[in-house]
Amino acid sequence: MHLEPSPMTSSLEEAVAVFVQHRARLFGIAYRVLGSAVEAEDVVQEVWLRWQKTDRSVVVSPVAFLSSTTTRMAINVAQSARVRRETYIGPWLPEPIDTSADPEVGAQRAEALELALLLVLEKLSPTERAAYVLREAFDYAYPEIAEILQLSLVNVRKIVSRARKHLSAEQRESVDTAEHRRLLNAFVSAAQTGDVASLEALLAPDVVSLSDGNGIRGAARIPVLGRARVANLATAYPRFWQGADIRSVNANGRTGMMIYRDGEPATFLTIAASKEGIHKLMWVWNPSKIAAFLHSRFRFAAACGSLPGTL
Repeated sequence: MHLEPSPMTSSLEEAVAVFVQHRARLFGIAYRVLGSAVEAEDVVQEVWLRWQKTDRSVVVSPVAFLSSTTTRMAINVAQSARVRRETYIGPWLPEPIDTSADPEVGAQRAEALELALLLVLEKLSPTERAAYVLREAFDYAYPEIAEILQLSLVNVRKIVSRARKHLSAEQRESVDTAEHRRLLNAFVSAAQTGDVASLEALLAPDVVSLSDGNGIRGAARIPVLGRARVANLATAYPRFWQGADIRSVNANGRTGMMIYRDGEPATFLTIAASKEGIHKLMWVWNPSKIAAFLHSRFRFAAACGSLPGTL
């Protein structure tokens, strides 16, 4: 006997289809606001649960509903995360994500994605961050952003303008992806051979090295400043490079290096560079952030699979 699908089943299948269609965008918004792939995934899952329970027959625009819900939830999480990060040991860096499958991470443009820019975004309030991300990465119109953030149009324009000014004061003009890759490869090669002179030639005078380890042994707990100090730090522990298996990865739209020891991923490294040279080295030692990066490679495959509560 042939059984017709019930209206409820059809409705749920439609809800899944709509959600999967927009999931990359939702993750992209949450990740840029939070700087954490794990927290962004948690937000996206919570948005799915809300979407599942919503009376979808009264939703005029699913993408507007989903984007608004994601943004507001990400802002709430960011506000509580700021308190948690006050107890973090040493520098905090955003979680890198693998962007080999989706270079823009769900956005119209690959804006606000480089690790160094995400780090600067942390200096903005969560609402400022969200307004900037929606405008610059996802090309939302100001009235749409005002509705999402439940602010006046005038206020939203001021917030985005203020965020742009803050970021332009903090950021330098980045080199292109090919030059970024060349500088990173040259840095690793010189560090491996202990060539301090070559290292110094690659670095900007005011270069800073940041190590995110949350207290893990081997990670510097304070920023290391200046060309000579950073070059010396990179070559001070020859054993760090001996026997290391260094693999190039695509992280946040740029080249990064994953350093394996005894077959296990131990450290992630990337840089920020301008025409003056490398001005920021970012080392991630925190095992949970390394694991999150490796997991992010499979995020797109998972996004097309079943969702909790649909079986």
